[in-house]
Amino acid sequence: MSNLARPTFALLLILGLAACASPRERRIAANPQIYQSLSTSDQVLVQQGRIREGMSKEGVFLALGRPDGVAAGRQKGVNVEQWTYMGSQPVYTTTVGMGWGWGGAWGLRGRGCGYVGPWDPYWMGGPMVTYVPYKAATVTFRGNRVTDYLTGPQ
Repeated sequence: MSNLARPTFALLLILGLAACASPRERRIAANPQIYQSLSTSDQVLVQQGRIREGMSKEGVFLALGRPDGVAAGRQKGVNVEQWTYMGSQPVYTTTVGMGWGWGGAWGLRGRGCGYVGPWDPYWMGGPMVTYVPYKAATVTFRGNRVTDYLTGPQ
């Protein structure tokens, strides 16, 4: 292997392995100082994508990522912040419909289907997937610590 090929191969290997990392693994790798500041038990939770009461905002960020929504307010005289995480769930449906168009749906005009005129009727449809958003997690902080959280579809 030539002197130029080795570093190029090593760089491509590193980039290829980095592409296989999960978003959580990439957050940990990009923020090693935050990860090292967590307790050993919180580091294990972060690696599993889980959180606990009392965990810091930084730990929640490493475990779950950036929230999709942040709300701030006061509760019983104390500043409160709530992070919301969204997910999406596939919903499978089948559709059937009729339309009119030039040459039919698959360009069948003139191929034994009969000529109806400048606008041919056609049937269309089939399976469809629609992604429906849902609230995946809600995390409440007082100060810098988790006080309440809900995970799973809400």
